[in-house]
Amino acid sequence: MTIQYLGHSCVLVEVNNCKILFDPFVWGNPLAADKVSMQDLRCDYMLVSHGHQDHVAEVMSVYQYCEAELVGVFEVSRWFAQKGVKRVTSMNIGGSAQFDFGKLTLVPAAHSSSMPDGSYGGVAAGFILQTPEGTLYFAGDTGLFFDMQYFGERYDIDVAFLPIGGHYTMDAADAAIAARWLKAKYSIGMHYDTFEPIRIDKQQARAAFEAEGQQLYLLSIKEKVSF
Repeated sequence: MTIQYLGHSCVLVEVNNCKILFDPFVWGNPLAADKVSMQDLRCDYMLVSHGHQDHVAEVMSVYQYCEAELVGVFEVSRWFAQKGVKRVTSMNIGGSAQFDFGKLTLVPAAHSSSMPDGSYGGVAAGFILQTPEGTLYFAGDTGLFFDMQYFGERYDIDVAFLPIGGHYTMDAADAAIAARWLKAKYSIGMHYDTFEPIRIDKQQARAAFEAEGQQLYLLSIKEKVSF
């Protein structure tokens, strides 16, 4: 399993001979816009956690580039289908489906959702991927909530992607509690430093995780790690 961080909450995961792109947002991110190319976004699947602009901005351009299949909550998938995305799988909270990479389950996230034009975006979601190479939890945008304890009890989570920027999501202190509840072997921070309200002190963020007996991985733009 190889993971490449592309800034904000945009992550490319290569697993079981599939490329999975989460929450494609690059050109509006001042930290990533001059570092990430369209070729870097080539994928087989796009998994979109909710409809906010900073999580869907590149969906159309990625689809036009490589015809990746879009997977998300019903309202998000339907909105993009109406925009011309033909390869769409609509799901909802609690639902599971089998894909080439493994089993995907949509789980709740404590956040709002609307589409870039202001239309209804359903509910925000997280993703749990059970693959032959390990289990991943992508939290999307969320606050801390007790279901995370259940996720940690039900699933043997290898890698957790957690927002840590605060303001719109949980901060590092709450994310550290989430990491402990999830019992993830590796916790990777996301949704931080992109804009002023979510800038963090990285040393303090790591210390918050250490206080919970966890380790926080903060990847630079385009950095790759393998687990």
